[in-house]
Amino acid sequence: MISDRKVRVRFAPSPTGALHLGGVRTALFNYLFARHNGGDFLLRIEDTDQTRYVPGAEEYIIESLKWCGLTVDEGVGVGGEYGPYRQSERKPLYKQYALQLVESGNAYYSFDSAEELNAQRAAHEAKGETFMYNAASRKHMKNSLTMNAEEVKALLDSNANYVIRFKMPENEDLLLHDIIRGEVHFNTSLLDDKVLFKADGMPTYHLANIVDDHLMKISHVIRGEEWLPSLPLHVLLYRAFGWEDTMPEFAHLPLILKPVGNGKLSKRDGNKMGFPVFPMEFTDPESGEKWHGYKEDGYLPDAFINMLALLGWNPGTEQEIFSLPELCEQFTLERVNKAGARFNPDKAKWFNHKYLVERSDAELAALLNELLVKDGIAYDTRKLEKICHLLKERANFVADIYNTSQYFYKAPQSYDEKGVKKFWKEETPALMQELVGVLENVEDFTSPNTEEAVREWVTGKEIGFGKVMSPFRLAIIGAADGPHLFDIIEILGKEETLTRLHRIIDILR
Repeated sequence: MISDRKVRVRFAPSPTGALHLGGVRTALFNYLFARHNGGDFLLRIEDTDQTRYVPGAEEYIIESLKWCGLTVDEGVGVGGEYGPYRQSERKPLYKQYALQLVESGNAYYSFDSAEELNAQRAAHEAKGETFMYNAASRKHMKNSLTMNAEEVKALLDSNANYVIRFKMPENEDLLLHDIIRGEVHFNTSLLDDKVLFKADGMPTYHLANIVDDHLMKISHVIRGEEWLPSLPLHVLLYRAFGWEDTMPEFAHLPLILKPVGNGKLSKRDGNKMGFPVFPMEFTDPESGEKWHGYKEDGYLPDAFINMLALLGWNPGTEQEIFSLPELCEQFTLERVNKAGARFNPDKAKWFNHKYLVERSDAELAALLNELLVKDGIAYDTRKLEKICHLLKERANFVADIYNTSQYFYKAPQSYDEKGVKKFWKEETPALMQELVGVLENVEDFTSPNTEEAVREWVTGKEIGFGKVMSPFRLAIIGAADGPHLFDIIEILGKEETLTRLHRIIDILR
């Protein structure tokens, strides 16, 4: 391995559906590692398994990365000197490498039919064993290791179906290095002879990703923990090709666990527990099943990314809020944990709240306006900015601001029963009528001015402030609690404030 070469990493998803939370984190950690080390971040689409291909999945992956702010330097949708970056477009390339391994004695033709393999599995199961096509069993199977050259040639000439399998070394101890996990030990006697090239003329993941990583000069392979069992095969493939000097370093990321209990977070968990596990909404083109996403649920992309970064990575300090440039500056694989990271949906909301309150009022007003337009509500932009400033500290999402700000767009049609019973007394209508007169005399209807006028009046009458403010609040928003009332009426304006006071007097007199 060459440790001083340029850092080049790749995110290589399969277009088999929506991009799961774990996949986005893999992309993020690759991106952060590349940026931290002044390297390149590649996007490669690994679509060798055509049976699982889902239309629209590739476009979804690209759009999700864009929404997350993870800019691709090279790859699908961008181009580059090592393309094409879809494996299906590199199909002719892989067979020559598979044949190269056969020629060197590191792989072999396997002519066993599906029926013959099933019979082997059934026979082993009957004895309470699991069938493995490995160094022991391959000596008794229908392959180029057990046949003479003439038999093999005859089968190939007759276009008989075959796969090409890797010839796993017999009983070899492998001590391999993982950046996150340190030394990991494997023995080849426990590994099977994986198929490298399928009967349909397509390579398997194992062959294609090794060939592509080599040709694309990938320096580090950063992927999920589920690929750790494949590490010995991949290292042995580099050795078989004679590419050991340019073999990338490997890092296997910890699992993202369910919020409760153990086990990997699955796409079903989100729908069951009421939170998204995909960055954006996705509809399965075959079943029509819809999966909601963080974007549509109102999460800000920088909050989503910040939350994901801390699922498995620890900066070594108490700091929790990081901009993307800060993450790029501080991220190292050495601070990625080995243990699985438990997903916390409440923490995700906390992150979004932190980012929402830091957004400018103008930015939030634009997002709030989008929700208003959907409901056919037109409202002054400057006033929307004031509403956002007033309500964002209490909100996790822009939708929360929208839901709690309804009294700005329309007067209350009813009043909270408990509030009326508690605060609307016999003398209240007369007090509210006097309040109307006080507010009518305020020329500059700003929050400080109206508050000062009302306080002077209440003090002069020597009555409790609550006797005025609680019914006043009922008149304006229909409820007995909420933000600072004088800030609210500044946004509503004098005319609307007085109209609402007159209305409650008429209804509850």
